[in-house]
Amino acid sequence: MSNSNLMDHATETMAAGSKSFATAAKLFDASTRRSALMLYAWCRYCDDVIDGQTLGFASHEQDGVSASQRLNMLETQTQRAFSGAPMSEPAFAAFQEVAIRHAIPPRLAFDHLEGFAMDVRETRYDTLADTLRYCYHVAGVVGLMMARVMGVRDEAVLDRACDLGLAFQLTNIARDIVEDAQAGRCYLPADWLAAEGIDPDQPGAPEQREKLARVAQRLVAEAEPYYASARAGLAGLPLRSAWAIASAHGVYREIGVKVRAAGARAWDTRQGTSRPEKLALLLKGAGMVVSSRVASSPPRPAGLWQRPAR
Repeated sequence: MSNSNLMDHATETMAAGSKSFATAAKLFDASTRRSALMLYAWCRYCDDVIDGQTLGFASHEQDGVSASQRLNMLETQTQRAFSGAPMSEPAFAAFQEVAIRHAIPPRLAFDHLEGFAMDVRETRYDTLADTLRYCYHVAGVVGLMMARVMGVRDEAVLDRACDLGLAFQLTNIARDIVEDAQAGRCYLPADWLAAEGIDPDQPGAPEQREKLARVAQRLVAEAEPYYASARAGLAGLPLRSAWAIASAHGVYREIGVKVRAAGARAWDTRQGTSRPEKLALLLKGAGMVVSSRVASSPPRPAGLWQRPAR
């Protein structure tokens, strides 16, 4: 596949898979945007392979192949990408370009695949710390890879990038509780469900929505210090990248605000932001970037979940 076709594939994947991030991604400079979209295409492809989907929709291509076999394929192909082997699958060709260009450490890619392995193993999340560990693998580590695409190597700034990924995923979990439950998955801390008297095998049951709303609101509240930490890291990013990330920060955080405000009706429709809201958040993001350049960054709050030491 040619470089232009590879970019077209990555752009289409982003447009179909994440409207929330697609708008913000347009703010990157051309080179960063290309790498960010290609990295996203690989992440989305891996997610879809494990779920037996294509861009979020059911696919018959994986029929008869177990989730464990699919995961093994992803691990093998990712290793081949790092080795420099020719890649026929567009998502892996895209990832190979990004990994080589930005010196992505292999451990980060395999940390991300561990998140899918947790789904395959049907991991149980007993506490918030367990949920946050999952959030790290599926989103925090993506923040780390995206930060490297933006040229970040400072460990303190990388911590903030990881925090943004954690905040995004906590928001996603709150928004998608019912949808995940219908797919047989639950990422909510079991001790939170027990405290509310929610059946852990049917967390999305209609008769439990009031209780579930309290759990979701608690999850949204837990995301706030991670959003605050990530905001303080904007000063460590190049200007246009900082604007893109500040805008994505605003869009995702607003989804959490809507989940919290909707209460028991939060899952009657998928919570998101309209085009006018996104445009307003782009402007707000610009203001965040300007303020990050003139104010000193506060230290990372104590007590936040810490990514694994290397």
